[in-house]
Amino acid sequence: MQGDIVSSVLLPLILAFIMFSLGLGLTPADFQRIAKQPRALLVGVFCHFVLLPLVCYGMITAFGITGVFAVGFMILASCPTGTTSNLLTYLARGDVALALSFTAVASVITIFTLPMIVAWSLGHFLGAARAVDVPVGTMMGQVFLVLGLPVMIGMVVRRVWPEPALKFEPKATKIATWLFVLIVVLAVIKNWPLLRDNFTSLAPFAVTLNLSMLACGFLVAWMVRLSKRQSVTLGIETAMQNAALALVIASTVLKEDAMAVPGALYGVLMYAGGLIFALSMRRFTAEPA
Repeated sequence: MQGDIVSSVLLPLILAFIMFSLGLGLTPADFQRIAKQPRALLVGVFCHFVLLPLVCYGMITAFGITGVFAVGFMILASCPTGTTSNLLTYLARGDVALALSFTAVASVITIFTLPMIVAWSLGHFLGAARAVDVPVGTMMGQVFLVLGLPVMIGMVVRRVWPEPALKFEPKATKIATWLFVLIVVLAVIKNWPLLRDNFTSLAPFAVTLNLSMLACGFLVAWMVRLSKRQSVTLGIETAMQNAALALVIASTVLKEDAMAVPGALYGVLMYAGGLIFALSMRRFTAEPA
């Protein structure tokens, strides 16, 4: 019973608050800024929504991962960038405005792309019957409720009550960070036997995927001649996933706890790679472009 409450109520509410805290830090000007630098946005969309799922699928095949864990990693790869990518971008001296804007845009795009990737993954790795059972339209609505709607509410609150919102926004960000930690801890505790028994096979995959996408996002942006700060930012945005959403989709929508294991594992390990990348890039971004 407690597990059902955690999966069906607590996880979605926590994720909604995390996205609400993101909305408090956004204004329409952030989206207008994206329109002024569409190349950076298009590169980010390509890296995050095309390159990441393809690389993840290729690595799943190469590592020989199958079944629910393969689906779990594809769910993770189809999630938007995590809100903590903004903090890592700040630490790396990257383009924070681009990070904030891309995180919000990615959350909207995910409403449409995630259900399709999840349905395909279920059919490919678990059989056509599971794919047919997935209500794609319902999933799109659920993703909107925990991603898009809270961001919109946060932006409205900032617009209507700007001073209280600006004062609360730093606190909300800290609360959201600790709530994310709580989500991962709960997922680890709930799925500890599965995590313990499969750690040696899944952890190397998670670390390799994280480091590969940090490098891919950065190199693709650099090759198309984006600035140093934008290239570092897109490296982070490509690799830092919203693992909280992956846990919600696996445990709440699909009701398959084993599929949450990749999200919980990646949600812990991605910070090591992301932090190393961010700190190592500080000198690079500080140099003249």
